[in-house]
Amino acid sequence: MVPTLKLGRTAYRGVFVRGDPDDPRNGRPYFFLSYAHTPRNDSEIAGPNAWVKKLYDGLCAHILEMTSLPVGARAGFLDQGIALGTRWTDELSENLARCQVFVPLYSPRYFISEQCGREWWAFSQREIYRRTLRGESRESAIVPALWVPVEVAQLPQVAKDLQFQHADFGEDYAAEGFYGLTKLSYLKDQYERAVYRLAQRIVRASQAIDLQEGQIYRQYESLPSAFGDSAHPPEFDVTVIARSRSDLPPGRAADYYGDTPLEWNPYHPVSTRSLAEHAADLVRAMNYRVTVSDFETDSDRILTVSPPTTPALLLLDRWALDSPRVTELMAQLAERQRPWISVMIPQHRDDTVPPERDRQLQELTDRLLAARQVVGSGHRSPGGAIRTLEAFQLELQKAVRQAVNYYEAHARTYPPKGPPIDPPRLPRLGSQI
Repeated sequence: MVPTLKLGRTAYRGVFVRGDPDDPRNGRPYFFLSYAHTPRNDSEIAGPNAWVKKLYDGLCAHILEMTSLPVGARAGFLDQGIALGTRWTDELSENLARCQVFVPLYSPRYFISEQCGREWWAFSQREIYRRTLRGESRESAIVPALWVPVEVAQLPQVAKDLQFQHADFGEDYAAEGFYGLTKLSYLKDQYERAVYRLAQRIVRASQAIDLQEGQIYRQYESLPSAFGDSAHPPEFDVTVIARSRSDLPPGRAADYYGDTPLEWNPYHPVSTRSLAEHAADLVRAMNYRVTVSDFETDSDRILTVSPPTTPALLLLDRWALDSPRVTELMAQLAERQRPWISVMIPQHRDDTVPPERDRQLQELTDRLLAARQVVGSGHRSPGGAIRTLEAFQLELQKAVRQAVNYYEAHARTYPPKGPPIDPPRLPRLGSQI
């Protein structure tokens, strides 16, 4: 067990401290080094994981000099205790929720690791949440490093989206990665330069972005992987039924709406952008290619009677249910039983509605979505709506998972392609067999 240390006003397992006791990030590691554990060959004196530890120690030493951290404090977190096949630990989860910067160590093995994909996904939730609260940021708190160079075609979409210039750390580093630089003795100086520049980038990202602490995930098996199951992400629909400012009913505040339904922002003023954009980012973090649409405009495709082409997430504004057109579409959704379309009904806790009107809206919602109460009819968010942005992110994980499960159960399957097989030729009557 790691002892709890008390330094200034901070107490935290793992001895992560900063020099300034008034720094709100006090007690949090600068970086989390995420890497794929390589099985060790019994004949090796020091396996590849030992070289990862050398890289980690070098980064910590440089960060100690670049910041006001006291001597003896650890600047980052490296998981050395989780061997292949063992379970997610509380210490790993806590550090992943508290670190300032996530450093994925790229290699072909990294992007097929389920655990690494889940670590990336868990950290990405914090970035997406920050983007929704504060708007777009030009700099990401994910700072990748090359252990072994990886072809662009092998990268999952989340890695391609970073558009990180590895050559900024040196041409030899971009060509060989840290592992190559450690093994080629004549490139020792290039190795030291790349480690130093990576440490600089970590400190800069930490100071520029200042991520809030995130959720501590205890149930490793329930987390999705940011890498998905394929280098070619499957498709997913995010569709919206909502009012716009031009057609609000009497008494409804316009603060939550825009010129189109896609601009609906039920978590205003906490959120700075539309819920459709936020949901699309969360789904993309699970390695899907996302299409965002207005349900009323795109209903013919989404409600088609043929086998589904994509799983979908329907974001429903209760105030839109007064519309005869929306009522008709919701009736079609119930009648045609489309369980691969998950329904989520968000409403911010500060969005006060007169009690009588709230009761009417709830009764209307329950009546139109009554079919969703039957097992096997698809996901529907719980009654009383989803009251916070944090609750929305958690509920979305369940909604996406169920939509995908139902889609896979109902989608048309195709046999694998292969050469044509000639049918057997039957002998003619009277011939010898």
